[in-house]
Amino acid sequence: MAISIRQLAVMGLVVGCGLAVVGCEAKVTKSSSGKTGSKTVGPAPHITTQAEIQDEPMTTVQREPFGQTVAGEEVVQYSLRNRSGMKVSLINLGATITSVEVPDRDGISANVTLRFPDCDGYSANAPYFGGACGRYANRIANGKFQLDGNDYSLVINNAPNHLHGGTVGFNKKLWKGETFQGDNFTGVKFTYVSPDNEEGYPGTLKTIVTYSLTDNNELAIDYAATTDKPTVLNLTNHAYWNLTGTSGETILDHELTLFCDKYLPVDQGSIPTGELLAVTATCMDFTHAEPIGSRIDQPVNGSGGYDHCYIVNGSPGTLRPAAKIVDKKSGRVMEIATTEPAIQFYTGNYLNGTPETGNALMHGAFCLESQHYPDSPNRPEFPTTRLNPGETYHQTTVHKFSVIP
Repeated sequence: MAISIRQLAVMGLVVGCGLAVVGCEAKVTKSSSGKTGSKTVGPAPHITTQAEIQDEPMTTVQREPFGQTVAGEEVVQYSLRNRSGMKVSLINLGATITSVEVPDRDGISANVTLRFPDCDGYSANAPYFGGACGRYANRIANGKFQLDGNDYSLVINNAPNHLHGGTVGFNKKLWKGETFQGDNFTGVKFTYVSPDNEEGYPGTLKTIVTYSLTDNNELAIDYAATTDKPTVLNLTNHAYWNLTGTSGETILDHELTLFCDKYLPVDQGSIPTGELLAVTATCMDFTHAEPIGSRIDQPVNGSGGYDHCYIVNGSPGTLRPAAKIVDKKSGRVMEIATTEPAIQFYTGNYLNGTPETGNALMHGAFCLESQHYPDSPNRPEFPTTRLNPGETYHQTTVHKFSVIP
């Protein structure tokens, strides 16, 4: 990744870790105080000229109304653009990525993430398009866990389990947005305070999600959170990617590399069994580039494709490679680095071509969600997701875009 440690520090992306990402804790740090086509909704392709790239004012952030929530609250869209022809749009509803426009090998820009055309879609957002998921991304078995001898019951929204924070998770909350800018980056910081017992979770939790776009076509997402009671926390972003852009094609020919030698097998409810298995000589092996669709009918779960948590090689807490995706048709490449211990690979198995799923069909996009293991609060052998008062949760994930000839 070309993004530097100094840039991360200047952007406020190193929280509680001094001036280095390497060695900081990803979990907590002590505080000093389907196989058919997909229609991707997005703007028409645009040919980005070299003059536009050179003249683009990096430090400009556009802010405009996007609509209103059901309660009548204003939803704002922020648009970030860099000098390399990349544009990222976000809304304060759900701290959500609404579009990511990047050039292909011919300089033609297109949106490469699934989206809804208006605020109503994001108010419902059944697929979690681009949203910040929390308090606990992924699943907690039966919506129950214990902390310090206390039993907690969460909202069941993926029967019989709890998924992505509940019925009204972080992706449906209205966040406070604040823009920032520098010589070669610009971004938005979103803040949300979750009250004690929201969706069943203990503690008042303050969460900050920061999106930063650099001139090197890097989209960095940084998360920080504090609590006033012991709680559990697992945050991620749920963007759906299709690097062909708005062409309506599947992601089956995208070539995926995962820097992950192990994965978590799951039961029919997508709850980990507790084992960590090697990917070698299985359909789960993406340690070398493989088309996503080459073995997509082989994974063992109840969703008809991949929906599994992979263990990222290396030490959690260090920013290290997690995934690389190449679309040879457009030439677009996306690389992901993260400080998190794992990454969830999901192939859009529940997209069904209806307006509720943005008209995207099965396998019309993929997700790579950096996070902790699912159901960790019930698995003491998994890395802890506990957050205590006086500690700061922190993680960083960087998406870098480029092209091949």
